[in-house]
Amino acid sequence: MKHKAVVKSVEPYSIAFDAGIEPGDVIEKISGKEFRDILDFKFLTSDEYYTVEVTKVDGSIEEIEIYNDCYETFGAEFENPLIDKPMLCKNKCIFCFMDQLPPNVRSTMLFKDDDVRLSFLQGNYVTLTNLSQDDIERICSLRISPINVSVHVTDPERRVMMLANPNAANVMSIMRRFADAGIVMNGQIVLCPDINDGEYLMRTISDLGSLYPAMRSVSIVPVGLSKYRKSLYELKGFTPETAAKVIADVTPLQEQMKQTLGTSLVYLADEFYIQAGVAIPPYEHYEEFPQIENGVGLVAAMRDEIDTELSYISDYAHLSPSPKTIATSVIAHDFICECVERIKALRPDADVNVQMITNGFFGDRITVTGLLCGSDIIEQLKGKINTKYLMLSESMFKADCDIFLDDTTLEDVEKALGVKVIKTPNTGAGFIKAILS
Repeated sequence: MKHKAVVKSVEPYSIAFDAGIEPGDVIEKISGKEFRDILDFKFLTSDEYYTVEVTKVDGSIEEIEIYNDCYETFGAEFENPLIDKPMLCKNKCIFCFMDQLPPNVRSTMLFKDDDVRLSFLQGNYVTLTNLSQDDIERICSLRISPINVSVHVTDPERRVMMLANPNAANVMSIMRRFADAGIVMNGQIVLCPDINDGEYLMRTISDLGSLYPAMRSVSIVPVGLSKYRKSLYELKGFTPETAAKVIADVTPLQEQMKQTLGTSLVYLADEFYIQAGVAIPPYEHYEEFPQIENGVGLVAAMRDEIDTELSYISDYAHLSPSPKTIATSVIAHDFICECVERIKALRPDADVNVQMITNGFFGDRITVTGLLCGSDIIEQLKGKINTKYLMLSESMFKADCDIFLDDTTLEDVEKALGVKVIKTPNTGAGFIKAILS
């Protein structure tokens, strides 16, 4: 069934804006051709000249000529970003975090997609297990790039076991096809002790290195284990000793690729270093920080940004900071305390109390800030907070609103604790301004 391309919004002064496209309009055809999804739409609107057939909100039909001498994007966002139904995940990954969620988690987290189009549009990671040969050829012909691939392991038998899908075996052949077509990729490895580490990890890194420069970066992140792993594959979490072993295994390969490829290519999540008690690599190690959204290099980036911002501390001389509390996760607590002390060394009037919040919602083995929930913050700070302002990282909230993963809201926290919440950016400047404002 053909899905409708209903316009949700129009970017000011874009091609769509100049063509009189409005929210509620339905784009039917481009240059007389129907389009299946957003990929077809983007491809058909990339020409220098094309026509757009539109059914207006009032039911009238218009055909609009577009002259796109500068090859601009069309400038319309659709109610359904794909203009098609998304491809659902057909895997049963032994480590899937969505299979170990609490019953009252945010409803949108329960939808598992594995759609390469969402990888292109929104940066989602996909396993490539549900692509037909026609899909692969279409992706190559349209040259959609970049694509983020959930690799995990390249050994065919081990990948089939980890993803519980026989189609998982051919990931390297698909990625080679993409590389040959000039498609840029980023890879991700969710590392599970005794499953895809050790020799499996060494082979995976070597295989992905062979795809460079099409494979632009690879992140290695530790498996997340919640307290809801009932009737699931038995997995171990990382210990300080096993985290240190991963660092010891990967570091020589990073150094080798730096010499041969000019890039480390593979980067470990900050959690490995923090858990092992090993110093976070310097800022330069992360090059252009291609995997920072996966928690790779966040500490190094923020530390550098704070250093830079503190060199302009005189710009904040006019501010008189009020007392504040910062609620943060187990994994980030020591680093946040370090940042606060560096600020207070130059601004002794900064009155900041850092509170560590353990994750009761998902379980205490989940230690990252982005998975903290409002209910835990309320429960653990009630009666213990004596400041008017509470700083919370913006990573705790849904991107477009003030909702935590447990469906509590920023307002719920404010009412329960009697505070004003400051959503704090994960940047040095944002952090300093929040403390000193």
